[in-house]
Amino acid sequence: MPEATYVNDEGSTLSPHLDLKTIKSEEGGSVPPQQNPLDYEPTDGGFKAWSTVLGASLVGLCTFGFVNGYGAFSDYYNETYLSDYSATLISMIGALQVFLLYIFAGFSGAVFDAVGPHLLIPGSGIIVVFSIFMLSITKPQHIWQQYLCQGVLFNVGATFGFFPCLAITAHWFRRKNAYTTGCVTAGPSVGGIIFPILMHRLLPKFGFGWTIRIIGFICLFCYIVAVITIHPRRPTKPFPPMSRLLDFGAFKHPTYSLLAVGAWISIFSIFNPFFYVGLYGSVAFGESGLTSYYLAILCATSIVGRVGPGLIADRLGRYNVICTATLISSILILAVWYTSSTEGSLVAFAALYGFTSGPFFALLPACVAQISPIERVGARIGMMFAFMSFGALTGTPIGGLFIRTKTIEDFHRLILFSGIVGLGGSVVLLLARFSLQRKIFVIV
Repeated sequence: MPEATYVNDEGSTLSPHLDLKTIKSEEGGSVPPQQNPLDYEPTDGGFKAWSTVLGASLVGLCTFGFVNGYGAFSDYYNETYLSDYSATLISMIGALQVFLLYIFAGFSGAVFDAVGPHLLIPGSGIIVVFSIFMLSITKPQHIWQQYLCQGVLFNVGATFGFFPCLAITAHWFRRKNAYTTGCVTAGPSVGGIIFPILMHRLLPKFGFGWTIRIIGFICLFCYIVAVITIHPRRPTKPFPPMSRLLDFGAFKHPTYSLLAVGAWISIFSIFNPFFYVGLYGSVAFGESGLTSYYLAILCATSIVGRVGPGLIADRLGRYNVICTATLISSILILAVWYTSSTEGSLVAFAALYGFTSGPFFALLPACVAQISPIERVGARIGMMFAFMSFGALTGTPIGGLFIRTKTIEDFHRLILFSGIVGLGGSVVLLLARFSLQRKIFVIV
């Protein structure tokens, strides 16, 4: 099979291997002769490379996996722990989680480009685990404590772990970058399965405090393994001045700008099924054995949707796959979730949506890396997610405004809102793809 090539934002093709003659330093000069570029070329395999993917996936499980499981927290808060407060105010905790994770992404990515993972991953673990244990001692009907521990402190730590782990795969892999990024983003999906099931099983037996402490011990173990297994590929360099931490020049490229706008619109609605599918099930069909598992089913198929399409994207094109999958996931919201009249149809929606929304999370970093200099990958991925943060902050709370009285009619309005906004985001992502290459049957 011929070697695949990719089209960059200037219309030329990129080989999956580095051209050592074209490697430039951040200042625009050649790599100093004492630094052999071969030492830093992505290996596309090897023990250190794959162990780094493992450790990065575990960090993803503890950080964004905890956020993906917020639907289970939301159900418990609405029904019991914070029942004195509105659904919108409770959903704002989850929205704040995503917002803070994303808003600091640009800074954390730039810091990673400078110092590597050895300081960031342990520091992230300390803050994340501490915040979870602090969450375990919060009191019922004191929502400000949830905002402080779960909404703010946790995510300040999580962003300095998760986004460096997304960026580091590009240091180790080039031909398989979409696949390995998918493996890393599968970690959050695993967390989205484990944490809701743990809460469903443990809350009746141990109560809120010890349930959260058990989750904290799981995260502590995962971070210890991650610190051992994540290896830097590129050397550290002097910390850049603050004016150069964020790569605003990336927005001069039409593809990057369109990709950012499309991602912003998509993130505005893409989390609504994650946050509200369980609550919809309990309203539409009453409490049943399936109620606590809709989110787990969604996250389980999202694992396949993040890893599988990564393999396909490395052969068919990352932009081709992310655009197609995001369009299909938006259609599913309107065609399947809106019309679901049985528990079986809602299970089908959760399974299909998890699979088709997964590529958005898995391939977005790979799409950014494809059009970015390798020394700026961390900063540009971070900039992308920081730009998306405002959409993440407002999307789910606005969705919550549609379901104030929690009736089926209210949920139908939420579903229509989510599907239409998702279609709009898909259209802009398609524009990004065609700005890179106007031909249809090309690997992009």
